[in-house]
Amino acid sequence: MKKTINTATAVILSVVFILCLASCEEKKDVTTGLWENATYLEDTEFGDGAKTVLVEVKADERSVTFTIKTDKETLGDTLLEHQLIAGEESEYGLYIKTVNGITADYDVDQSYWGFYKNGEYMMTGVDGTEISDGEHYELVYTK
Repeated sequence: MKKTINTATAVILSVVFILCLASCEEKKDVTTGLWENATYLEDTEFGDGAKTVLVEVKADERSVTFTIKTDKETLGDTLLEHQLIAGEESEYGLYIKTVNGITADYDVDQSYWGFYKNGEYMMTGVDGTEISDGEHYELVYTK
């Protein structure tokens, strides 16, 4: 009987010890790959203007959507105002290299940011795209 109580006590203490170790372990960030340097990992709202546009950022089967209220005329000005994009000026306009902290560099690995409106590929850049209330845009990491 005494041996059974000692065994049961040892098992209970072992289980408690394991549970304590598991609960004390730091939670690891599961964000790796392209999203490792992302600024925003969840849908986020910006601004307080009269027009509202949605900008969805897609990369590696993951996405976040930015709801932006703005009075700006172009999407490029809106995204730059909230520091959601960065790039280089060219003779064709702004060449986006970074979106939400995620960089696409064609010179390194042939990746770039595809620009869409309501699922249709845009033939203009963000800085030449005038916006209206309720529009939906997508910036898609493409390789």
